[in-house]
Order: sequence, then structure tokens, then C-alpha cells
Amino acid sequence: MTPVTELAYVVAGSEATGGAGIQADLKTFQALGTYGVGTITCIVSFDPTNAWGHRFVPVDPQVIADQIEAATSCHDLDVVKIGMLGTPATIDVVARSLSAQPWRHVVLDPVLICKGQEPGAALDTDTALTAQILPLATVVTPNHFEALTLSGMDAISTARDLAEAARRIHARLDTSGGPRYVVAKGGVELPGPDAVDVLFDGDGVTEFRTPKIGEERVSGAGCTFAAAITAELAKGADVTDAVAVAKRVVTQGITDRLASHAPFDAVLLRAAAVETV
Repeated sequence: MTPVTELAYVVAGSEATGGAGIQADLKTFQALGTYGVGTITCIVSFDPTNAWGHRFVPVDPQVIADQIEAATSCHDLDVVKIGMLGTPATIDVVARSLSAQPWRHVVLDPVLICKGQEPGAALDTDTALTAQILPLATVVTPNHFEALTLSGMDAISTARDLAEAARRIHARLDTSGGPRYVVAKGGVELPGPDAVDVLFDGDGVTEFRTPKIGEERVSGAGCTFAAAITAELAKGADVTDAVAVAKRVVTQGITDRLASHAPFDAVLLRAAAVETV
């Protein structure tokens, strides 16, 4: 068993099946030898009676503020992952709370589509996230769709396109406080045999490739990837090394995926496998 030595914090939604959200984040933190602390922003539950669509319930903003106050008062936290926020009111309170103290790293998994909301509400949420949380991030981990949206590009079909998207997103970050990093994830969306991710650090691009494991998305892959980066940063790794570990952890988790009665599989982290990455 990997000894727990460092603290990793996450602000994210709860996902009842255990495959994604704060459940996946905390499991990833534990698997990588960090003590996980978490604040819940919303409750998401798939609806098995309606094509496994999303049911979404936001947590009251004051309750979110109370959780953040308790977590940051109890522990000396300096690395945080931001996952699903879900409403402009939630984004407001999280942005205010994050700004109340310095952070060595803020890892943003930019969940831009809040399934279960009306389109107008989802757009308001996306706009608020981009305006209030994106500038605070030191590491941003958009998937293919999110990279398209944040970069303003019409298409991303090659690794070169993915790198250009990362550059454009980086240009939107506030770099006055130090280096910023964008990890644009191609996943199964790019043609070809490999799952390709690219890291742009403001100067150069580092490419990460592994052979694809099927052509279907696996629930929790994005959450686990960002959480693994967060855990490694909490342990003192630099960003490039943290991304490399996250890539290997997620690849193994997709290989070991968990099937269920849902029409999708979930990432599965086996402690013994994680210790070998």
C-alpha cells in the first residue's frame, strides 16, 4: 500500500454510480498516496428510466462556502482540483473562496456542459466558468469538446490541431502569477490508433501517446486524469511529470475498466496496478 504523505483537495460534484465526480477524484488521490479532502458542489445521478440521462441538483452556495471554510481551516491545502460546478451561483462562491488564499496549483477540469440543465442555464454556467475560474487556473485539462469551445477553433482532427488549441487556451489564462499549463486531451476523438494528449507550457509542446483501448469513452477518465495530476502536484512533482503519471494511470484504469448495468464502462483503479505506473 502506498503511504499517504500529502494533502490533495477537490471541489466537484457527486456522481452516484462512483465512476466519476468527487468519488473518482478521492479514489484517485488515495491510490496515488495522498490524503483526499473534498467539497461537494452538486449532486448528479444518472436516470436509468430515461436513457441514463443526467439528473442535476445544485448544492446551496452557502453550504459550499461552509465546506470550503471547514476544509481550508482544518488543513493546510495548497493544491486543488476544480471539477463540475454547475451554476453561476456556485461559480461565484468558489471563485471568491479560492481567491481568499494563495494556491500553489489550481487544476481546472473545465466541465462546460452541465447535463441536466436547460440550454440557457448551461450557457450562463459556461460563460461564468470561463470568466471567473479559468483565470485562476495553473493547469487546465480540457477534453476534445472543451478544447474546441475554449479555443474557438472550428475543428480539431490532428495532434497539431490539439497543440494549437492548447496554445489558444493558454493565451486566455492570467499568467501574471506565474507559469500556466494547458493539457488538451484528444482521447478517442482524434482519428488514428493512439490516444493523444498535448501539454503546452507557454513555450513548447509535449505530446503524450498511448494506443487506444477501444473507441468508446469511459466514464471518469477525465476526472481521474485531472485528479491524478493534482495528486502528483501535491506530492511535489512538476507539471510535465504529473501529466505523464496521469496518462499512465488513466490508461491502466481504462484497461481495467468496470462494466455495469449502465450503457458505459467506468475507469477502475487497482491499487497494485497504480503502484507500478
